[in-house]
Amino acid sequence: MRIAFLGPAGTYGEQAARCLAELEGITDPELLPQTGIRAVIQALAGGRTEAAVVPVENSVEGGVTACMDALWEHPELEISRAVVLPIRHALVGSGSLDGISEVLSHPQALAQCSLWLSENIAGALQLPTSSTAEAARMVKGSRFRAAIASQQAAKEHGLEVLAYPINDVPGNCTRFLLLRRGERNWDGQLASLAFSLHANQPGALLEALACFAHRALNMSRIESRPSKREMGEYIFFVDLELPEGPEPLRQALEELKPFCEHLAVFGAYPIAQL
Repeated sequence: MRIAFLGPAGTYGEQAARCLAELEGITDPELLPQTGIRAVIQALAGGRTEAAVVPVENSVEGGVTACMDALWEHPELEISRAVVLPIRHALVGSGSLDGISEVLSHPQALAQCSLWLSENIAGALQLPTSSTAEAARMVKGSRFRAAIASQQAAKEHGLEVLAYPINDVPGNCTRFLLLRRGERNWDGQLASLAFSLHANQPGALLEALACFAHRALNMSRIESRPSKREMGEYIFFVDLELPEGPEPLRQALEELKPFCEHLAVFGAYPIAQL
């Protein structure tokens, strides 16, 4: 099976892809690195791969907006499984810590280590890259550049670990999704969906969310993203816990539909914490 992930080799996305493939019982998966989260999802949507692994939520920085936007554009995709991966960032490079004047990494990683950076190399310029492993590749051989990446990425690219761990919050973790094309699964610990409302008016969102409250469906996450059509118009992404099985979810969705302009249900799925 071909599985797209946010590359290059050594990213947390690759670690998550290998873990999810093992949990799904997929033997000898062909992991195909992509540049950018949108490209990962498009590889699956376009039929170039049979699955894709993307980060959707970080415990420190919240939702991964590129993932949510791409999922909204491809409602035909379904979530098969999720895994929560501990994130332990390292500062890696080819020079010494004292000589670092530029730090490269994915924007989320830079944000997750902002306090450490301000306290230890406050004068260093922070430069965003498409992934942590791409940052590691770009700093190889430089005496004044370093990257925030995993220890595995440092090993892959022949870099020294200059400091570890450097993430500001010890319990930092990211939830990754395994996406596929096909029929929705209705059995699982968690269900994910997104919707937009017919009108932006008082009580509209409250009425929509009441469909879940009536059936004691707990929302473990709700986030909004701009629709990109006009100011004040939003898309709402919701995760629901399913302790009583799929029937309460089916009933809630039937009640929710009349309130929605668009409704995308990505299915129910199991979630594992490493």
